[in-house]
Amino acid sequence: MDRRREARGQLTPPSQGEPGSQDPAVGLSADAEAVPPHPAPAPDTSPQRPDAEAVRRTVEATWRIEAAKIIAALSRYVGDFGLAEDLAQEAVTDALCQWPESGVPSNPAAWLTTVAKRRAIDSWRRRERLDERVAMITSELEISQKSTADELPWDPDVIDDDVLRLVFISCHPVLNREAQLALTLRVVGGLTSEQIARAFLVPVSTVQQRIVRAKKKLAAAGVPFELPPANERSQRLAGVLGVLYLLFSEGHVATSGPDWMRPELAMDALRLTRVTAALMPREPEVHGLVALMALTASRFPSRVRADGRPILLGDQDRSRWDRSIIRLGERSLRTALTLREARGAYTIQAQIAAVHAAATSVDSTDWTRIAALYADLGRAAPSPITDLNRAIAVAEADSPDAGLRLVDELAASGVLAKLHLIPSVRGELLSRLGRLEEARAEFDRAARLATNERERDVLLEKARRPAT
Repeated sequence: MDRRREARGQLTPPSQGEPGSQDPAVGLSADAEAVPPHPAPAPDTSPQRPDAEAVRRTVEATWRIEAAKIIAALSRYVGDFGLAEDLAQEAVTDALCQWPESGVPSNPAAWLTTVAKRRAIDSWRRRERLDERVAMITSELEISQKSTADELPWDPDVIDDDVLRLVFISCHPVLNREAQLALTLRVVGGLTSEQIARAFLVPVSTVQQRIVRAKKKLAAAGVPFELPPANERSQRLAGVLGVLYLLFSEGHVATSGPDWMRPELAMDALRLTRVTAALMPREPEVHGLVALMALTASRFPSRVRADGRPILLGDQDRSRWDRSIIRLGERSLRTALTLREARGAYTIQAQIAAVHAAATSVDSTDWTRIAALYADLGRAAPSPITDLNRAIAVAEADSPDAGLRLVDELAASGVLAKLHLIPSVRGELLSRLGRLEEARAEFDRAARLATNERERDVLLEKARRPAT
């Protein structure tokens, strides 16, 4: 998102701030009851039954894209975050059991949500909690029963509002910053505990404990599933923007897995940030973050080859950059700069993205301006990632030697020793300086540290280039 792998042909650092990504927040476990007490919504009839493996892939794809929306919608109905997760898991298990026999519905997300709501009714009935929630959901299901699950209304705008509520709940002040990030990345971003642990360089057990404790705290505090009133939103804004930033960053370049990008996650983060800007129009950093996301997302059409391999900035076809999204980013950046003279970290990063968007090529990019903006960012929000990005900009504006000196200073501190970022940048700069054997060794080391499979492939390809 912040020029993380976007300087001339090298692979450069990840998002500013804390690096942030897919087991679902609710796994595909077989622990849940396999068959719901009510008949499931009728799926599409199909002339040929899908095999179990095809169903599993469909369920996983549905969950990867729709998990946050499903859990958010369920949380709104049942008023219990933990119960919503349990219900969603049971619905996923039902799908794995039933779809191989009955066929995959054309609206899998609506099917899962409907089954989960029915399970909620039975859960309350078993506990003799026939209150207004049961009546509300039962009435809704009776109306929808007249049509198949495929015809159920599925309003993306409403669901997005639910997801935003979920983000604000996950950033409730009863939770500390670490718990807020872990919970939101798990539930809204669909990241596994292992992926979150890698991102924050902590043990997996620590992440798991943070998530469990966060859920218990929210339940004990009786946090309602609703947006906080206007006078309380500013208290949670920093946390909300932080997790939206990390969600976008994970979509921009996935922390791990077979895909270079997760564009659907990034665009969800952009939409949620725009809704937040509408809720809080006088907050400059909200507009700054919208600008950063939009200007970065404008390059998405040109960042991946047909086979899924990354296309780095120097090789991108800039005619494919989305000019309408660039205009959105530029408008949001102007709004952010108008609202406050002192720029925040997101606004500065948006200014960096705007410099890239204005350039017709890598060579025509104003790298001196970018290096100066990274220096500003380092003062506003100090980070080793910012320092590494500034070194890359200095290498472009001045010389590879000048950039390498800054990278080596950062490497000596050891702060990014467990990540692939420094060796990948060193490899590129050493290659430009003609020190090819050293460059190959750095690329090889970076490949061993990389957790994204596509990124690893690119690094290995560079490591295997002849040293001539």
